[in-house]
Amino acid sequence: MSDIPLAELRQMDGEERYDYFLDTVATDREFWILVNDDNCFLKIVSEADGVSYLPVWPHEALAVDYASDDAGLIPRAVALPDFFKKWVPGLARDDLDVGVFPGEEGALWITPPEELMRDLQDVMSGAW
Repeated sequence: MSDIPLAELRQMDGEERYDYFLDTVATDREFWILVNDDNCFLKIVSEADGVSYLPVWPHEALAVDYASDDAGLIPRAVALPDFFKKWVPGLARDDLDVGVFPGEEGALWITPPEELMRDLQDVMSGAW
């Protein structure tokens, strides 16, 4: 994990966390989701906003911290090639956005999976 303390990472605003996520994931070539005992991934549905999303984190420790109140959730790595090839089409088909790096009080950057893929590819190619 980075040298930035966990508490400081969680307090970044949405845009700062998104940029941090992109840089970290472009380097590590993976990100983290949470799954339950049945290997089903955590999906958040916000009735108020009408948005459904898959929350993702740049480090395992951040996903663990988020799930600390729910012993039934465990972190699982998603490799970027799998995300690009399998997850993006599946999430788009299911009309599910990606909630990048939830922070304090649930604030996060929500983006369509195709846009996240383009941004990650831009960072990896140096075009960001």
